[in-house]
Amino acid sequence: MSKKDLSLLEILTSDASFINWAKNNNQNDVSFWNEWIEKHPEKIHTVYNAKSIVLGIKFKKHNPTESKVNGELKEVISKIDPTSKSLKRVKNKPFRIASLAIAFVLVLVTGITFKLIKNDTTVVHKTVYGEIIDLKLPDGTSVVLNGNSEISYKKTDARKINLSGEAYFKVKSIPSTNTKFWVNTKDLKVEVYGTQFHVNTRDDKTDVLLDEGSIELMLGNGATRTMVPGELVSYSIGNKAVTHEKVSQELSYSLWREGTYIFNNTTVYEVMKNVEHAYGLETEFIDEELKDEKLSGGIPNQNLKICLSAIEKSTGTRIVLKDNRLLIFKD
Repeated sequence: MSKKDLSLLEILTSDASFINWAKNNNQNDVSFWNEWIEKHPEKIHTVYNAKSIVLGIKFKKHNPTESKVNGELKEVISKIDPTSKSLKRVKNKPFRIASLAIAFVLVLVTGITFKLIKNDTTVVHKTVYGEIIDLKLPDGTSVVLNGNSEISYKKTDARKINLSGEAYFKVKSIPSTNTKFWVNTKDLKVEVYGTQFHVNTRDDKTDVLLDEGSIELMLGNGATRTMVPGELVSYSIGNKAVTHEKVSQELSYSLWREGTYIFNNTTVYEVMKNVEHAYGLETEFIDEELKDEKLSGGIPNQNLKICLSAIEKSTGTRIVLKDNRLLIFKD
C-alpha cells in the first residue's frame, strides 16, 4: 500500500462520519460516502480496508460487581492499616491524609468534567480553542461540543439548553413523559423529543442540520419551521435571512458532526473560516485565487495537524502555521 493510501486509511478510520457509514448508523453519512465512493472508484480498496478496521475493533465492557469493589477496597485499607476491619475503624493519620488526597483528586476531576459552575443553579460546559468534549447530560442526552463553544442549563432542567458556538446533539427520548428537549440560540429555538442534529451559531446566524427524527424550529421573527432528516435550515435574526434546503451533492454547505467537518462544494475561504472558529487562528491567503477553490469531503478536526494535512491533500495547497496565522499558498 502506498504512503498516500496509508494516509487516507488513517484519515478514514478516525473520521466520525466515515465510521457512521461503515456501521450504517446515519443515513446522511451513508448517502454521502456512497456518492463519494462512486466518484472515487480508485479508492475502493482503501475504503473497504478502512471499513474492515472500523468494524473489527470491538470493546467488551466489564463492570465489576459491588462485592468485587468492596473486596478490593478492604484489601487496600488493610495494607494501609492491617488492624482495620472497616472504614469506620480506620483512625491512623496516614489513611486520613490519603483520604484527603483522594477527595482532593475527586474535586479536581469533578471540576474538569463540569468545566464551570456559575452558581448553585446553573451548569456551564465550555471549551477552549482546539478542544472537543463529549458530554452526557443528566437526562441521558449526548452532546459533542466543538472548540470555542459553550452550553449551559439549569440544574433543575437539563433539557433546556443554551448554546453558543457549535455542538452535535443525540437527544434521549423519554416516552413515559413525552418531555421535550430545547436548544436556545440567539436566533432561534430548537424543539425536539428524541433525535440527532447539529447546531452552529457562528457567523451571525444559526444553522441546524437534522440527521434523524423530526424537529420544530421557532425563529426569532416568530415564524416556525418543521424539519425532516437531511434538511438544513439557516436563520439570522440580524438580517432576517432564512434558508430551508435539502442537503444534496449540488448544495454548497459546511457541516460539523462529532469531530468531523463535512464540506460540499465549499470554497477554501469558507473551509478556513471553520478552522479559525475552532482553533482561534487567523488565515492569510498568499495566493488569493485559492480562496475560490472548491472542496468536498470529510475532514477530521480533532487534531489541528491532521485537519490541515487533510485540507492540503484535498485542495493541493500548502498551509504553514506562523505566529498564530495560517499561511496558505499553492503547493
